[in-house]
Parts: sequence; structure tokens; C-alpha cells
Amino acid sequence: MGEKIILVDKSDKEISLEDKLEAHKTGKLHRACSVVIYNKQGEMLLQQRAKTKYHSGGKWTNACCTHPRPGESVDATAHRRLYEEMGFDCSLQEVFSFVYEADVGQGMIEHEFDHIFTGKYDGRIRPNPDEVENYAWWNIKDLQIDMANNPGNYTPWFKIIFKRVLEHTNK
Repeated sequence: MGEKIILVDKSDKEISLEDKLEAHKTGKLHRACSVVIYNKQGEMLLQQRAKTKYHSGGKWTNACCTHPRPGESVDATAHRRLYEEMGFDCSLQEVFSFVYEADVGQGMIEHEFDHIFTGKYDGRIRPNPDEVENYAWWNIKDLQIDMANNPGNYTPWFKIIFKRVLEHTNK
């Protein structure tokens, strides 16, 4: 049996549990969290997803995204997954949440009630090679230009999240 994720309604009220892969195939709304990290220069940390990921492999995205486990808070999830994927943890603040839907290819849809966390970090990064192909710090203006010129290099959800994060954080 696969990993279970939490199905929710549009107000983030838990409905039931569902197999992660099945929820992505059917596009059912589920709880998620996304972490955006800045350094002291105001650059944003991006990871290139491992090419072996079951969807969106090799694409660039925010520091990490994931789904809470049953009984796990979104705050605990954000910290756990940041450490599991990027090899560090830092202070995080939830800045907003919203619902989005994005076709991620291979017959899968991300339909998430996404809790967005931001943090600042300037230390050592130790990415997990099972999760992360590469990482880079990006100047926001350069990132905006590259995303406009090369949209296929980025995950569908990051293109949505990026605009909203900038609106909420005035970076």
C-alpha cells in the first residue's frame, strides 16, 4: 500500500485519506505545504528535482514541497521535509495558504490546499540525492527573467507559488 495523503475541502477541513499516487491521478484536493527560503542577499533557494521523481523530475522548484502525514501538522511537515530534502532546518513562518490546480504531466494533477512557509538561511546545504538533482540561489529579478524565457524548466506549481510569494513578501 502506498503513502497516504490527507484529502480536504476548500476550507482545509479533513475529509479522508487517499493513496498519494491515486490522489494525483484523480486530481483530488489534498493538503500540502511549500517552503521558500531566502539568504541574507535576498536570493531564493531553488532545487532541481531528482530526475527519478515520479513526476516533474529534473525541473526547478522552490526549496521543498510535500504533503503532511496523517496526524502531522503542516508546520512540522515543512520542517521535516526541508531537512529530508535539503539537509538543513531553519525558522519558518507560514505566510499564506491557497488552493491551486496544476497539470504536472504523466496523467497527474496537483490539486492542493497549499500552506506556504518562508524562512531565511545562510548555512551549509546537504541535498538528498534521492530527492534533489541540484540546487542554486537565484536573484529574484534574474529568476523572473529566466522563468519567462524558459518556463518549461520549472515545475507548474512553482510558477504559481512564485508570483503569490512575491505578492505576500514584497521581495
